[in-house]
Amino acid sequence: MRAFLRRLERGAGGWPAQLGLRLGGAAMLGLCALAAWALTVSMHRPPLHSADPAEYGEAIFSVIAWGLGWALLIEGPGLFRLIPVPPRHARFDRQQGPTS
Repeated sequence: MRAFLRRLERGAGGWPAQLGLRLGGAAMLGLCALAAWALTVSMHRPPLHSADPAEYGEAIFSVIAWGLGWALLIEGPGLFRLIPVPPRHARFDRQQGPTS
């Protein structure tokens, strides 16, 4: 997995990475739609009830799947590409984190 992420950071993923990540984004959007549909069905169940922890978890998953799905669908492997930080901003060191 680490080697795969290194290839994506260098931009050497090629069309298989494009296809895989964009299809993964579409799948996440599909799961988001499925979770939203299930929440709608559970809200309209005949005995009125308060939301239980499972429904809260499903709602949180739906929001996360929506954001991640769109990011993967639109950007694809470019989401993992390293971008240079201008010298006038804080410098980042891999081991130590941000330094001034």
